[in-house]
Amino acid sequence: MAALFTGKVLTGNRERDEVETERELGRALENKVLLLYFGSGQCPRCRQFAPILKDFFLRLTDEFYVERASQLVLVYVSRDETEEQQSAFLRSMPKRWLAVPFGDAFKRELELRFGVSEVPVVVVLRPNGEVIVGNAVDEIRRVGPACFRNWQEAAELVDRNFLLAEDFDEWSRRSVTDPFRRLKYKVEKTPEEKKKERKEDGEESP
Repeated sequence: MAALFTGKVLTGNRERDEVETERELGRALENKVLLLYFGSGQCPRCRQFAPILKDFFLRLTDEFYVERASQLVLVYVSRDETEEQQSAFLRSMPKRWLAVPFGDAFKRELELRFGVSEVPVVVVLRPNGEVIVGNAVDEIRRVGPACFRNWQEAAELVDRNFLLAEDFDEWSRRSVTDPFRRLKYKVEKTPEEKKKERKEDGEESP
């Protein structure tokens, strides 16, 4: 996905930090479903949709709602008339959003590439830049966060978590898997535990 933004600059929401190097973009965008949100804080239709999109994003990424943030990133591509309007809108949106800087000609490139004429538009992309949904506004309105599962499957994301928390809970109830847990966490056995094991194995007389 970073290839789409090669040589470009993205900014962090409510911060002046720029995400511009290939390495930084790779960390921010790799192995994630990317949403490009084309909108404006002044557009009436966008003002109606923005709270829905905000709630949608938070329910998938905020620790208040989920234990692990979904593999999802959103980049705001604005049609705001001034930088102040863009900044004001972003301040009301989740901090994890990224944005194309105000006045950057790259915004027009993105509009042309994805055929955006009217806003709001949410383009859903796979990590390799292929389009999953040309405009997911209606889907987000109708289905809500549940539609992310379909996008995730279509994106063929690599699961970043080898094991889920509930897997570890299950493992803790099965002693046969103890060696694996010790290996993962590099738990060193105490001298008492080693002595007990030797007794159980018959290596040491009682």
